[in-house]
Amino acid sequence: MKYFLTTVFLAGIAAFSFGQEIPWDVNGRGLSFSPDYTYKGSALADWHSLGSATWQAKNGEITTNANGGSAWLASNRSFQDVGVNLLVKAAPGSEAGILVRMEKTADGYKGILVAIKGEEAASYRVTLDAQGKELSRERLRVAGNIIRMAPPAPKVVPGTASADRRGSGGGGNRPSEPADLPMKRPSTAIIPGEWNQMEVFIDFNIIRKFINDGGDGTGGATEDTDGSYGPIALYAGGTGIVQFKEIRDKDIAVRYTPKEETSSRFKIQRISDMFYSWSAAAADFNKDGHMDIVAGPYIYYGPDYTHYQEIFFGQTYNPSRDFPETNCQYSFDFNNDGWPDIMIGAAGPARIFINPKGESRRWNEYDVVKGGVSEVTVLRDIDGDGRPELVYGQNGAMWYAKYDPAEPTKPWATHQISGKGYYMPHGIGVGDINGDGRMDIINPHGWWEGPAKGLDTGRWNFHPEAFSRYGHRSIGVGGSVMAVYDVNGDGLMDVVTSLNAHGFGLGWFEQKRDNNGKISFVKHMIADDFSTESKNPGGVTFSELHGSSFADIDGDGIPDFIVGKRYWSHLDSYFDPYAYGPPVLYVYRTVRDKKAPGGARFVPELIHNRSGAGSDVTTADLNKDGAIDIISSTDRGTFIFWNTSKNKK
Repeated sequence: MKYFLTTVFLAGIAAFSFGQEIPWDVNGRGLSFSPDYTYKGSALADWHSLGSATWQAKNGEITTNANGGSAWLASNRSFQDVGVNLLVKAAPGSEAGILVRMEKTADGYKGILVAIKGEEAASYRVTLDAQGKELSRERLRVAGNIIRMAPPAPKVVPGTASADRRGSGGGGNRPSEPADLPMKRPSTAIIPGEWNQMEVFIDFNIIRKFINDGGDGTGGATEDTDGSYGPIALYAGGTGIVQFKEIRDKDIAVRYTPKEETSSRFKIQRISDMFYSWSAAAADFNKDGHMDIVAGPYIYYGPDYTHYQEIFFGQTYNPSRDFPETNCQYSFDFNNDGWPDIMIGAAGPARIFINPKGESRRWNEYDVVKGGVSEVTVLRDIDGDGRPELVYGQNGAMWYAKYDPAEPTKPWATHQISGKGYYMPHGIGVGDINGDGRMDIINPHGWWEGPAKGLDTGRWNFHPEAFSRYGHRSIGVGGSVMAVYDVNGDGLMDVVTSLNAHGFGLGWFEQKRDNNGKISFVKHMIADDFSTESKNPGGVTFSELHGSSFADIDGDGIPDFIVGKRYWSHLDSYFDPYAYGPPVLYVYRTVRDKKAPGGARFVPELIHNRSGAGSDVTTADLNKDGAIDIISSTDRGTFIFWNTSKNKK
């Protein structure tokens, strides 16, 4: 597993030769961790059985038949907190699963079992006698989702259910979706008698199960009286053959903080040690001729960025438990007085702060868009009038908001460009897809064609296109800021984006046109999860690709894609895959190469491995030296990455 690059460097960037492209559709077979142990071979020396059933192993596959009883095959290694990923096939009439924390007791054993039977998966506390006969089984109560520690059990009201009655993830009633959506939520249902993937994490007092890459992240709560430490064990019950393969585990009690690494082309400056924001913006706020940075409630004054001042009341957040109010932050002179103002435009109501023109005080604040807007937004001039609009999602639809230059602090005029059902909380971009000189709006479901001037009176023409992919627990699709630029140099605008803000995946979409000028896109996967780690460029694998941007970082005239991990994106929990992986920030350099699929490849360069990204990433030439610098505000602080490349524009 590589978090930084150690191959031969060329002009400060690692160069790789890529082979076959990563498969696009790997749904249902994801791997969210780099295992410590993978079972291979045809021996069971690392395991011991409990009960009378016979276990057989061949070519990495383990088989048994419980013959109406309970059969257990326990690892010789013990854990308290562990992640397990395996494939299981259970014949009709049988039950199969994985037992964790198999603790020895005076009468036998106890532990936590995740089992599938037929089309259902559930989590239980179980007790066994010394021969492995099951003595008791109780389904665990629901623990919650974006938490690490389950709260105490509520008082049970007679006549009500207190147990977790949920099956495998991906089920439940969902709102109906428009017929022309290009992506359909995949089925993660258990297929009886076929291979099903099971991924299980037990941490402190919550166990989470993900079946066939699906699940809502809701865990089951364990109690102090349950097993607290012991082996993992394969389980087979009932009648019929049960098979296991691709068995992998990881001791998640041992975490990893990498030795700090920064690219040789960047000099790091941390301008804040505290967690205030998931976004930043740059402008000369005090008009002294130097670029400044705003991140959440504070402006950091250039050129040294050692002095800072509040624009609104600010307090630090607890990364384990708090989401910041600043997700996406922008700067523009909205009232045209010559002093740049500030906008916070994501998650909560969009609002602007008017620059007090050098007065040493907090700035006046105005809500300009009612209601909560999407977690990712974009501020761009989409109608060509020289003033930016806020592009966002709300109430199931895509919108943009436009201000009146005479009264920018009054509520902005809002325009709904799509019907309901097209909104996604993650993934928004703006660019001229069809080359007609007008800005189009994109999200994971496709692109909306910008209308001619004066004709923006209703819904925009929608072109369905799957600019993302369901996967990794199927809780949603879409990344952060979606890039629109000509990747391969053929004169057509392509799309580059992370695929899941809370999962894995990075891809680009090559625009094609037929003889009639009809636009379509070819999907090219850049990097995915740990199941494709050897094929990911440079072996780079990370999750929670929530923050991104694009700019010409290496000065070759071609935009590059900047993307990072929003560490603890859903707080301090295993709700998201690989949540505790190193908080990395990368530039994926766009390299045009006729031999590569689509005529281009993306070469990763580690910028830093101890900061990550927030909800977006900011780029600007802060010191006006011709090289684009990178600013990132995260739960690790706020950082400037000074671009020291000699290959400047």
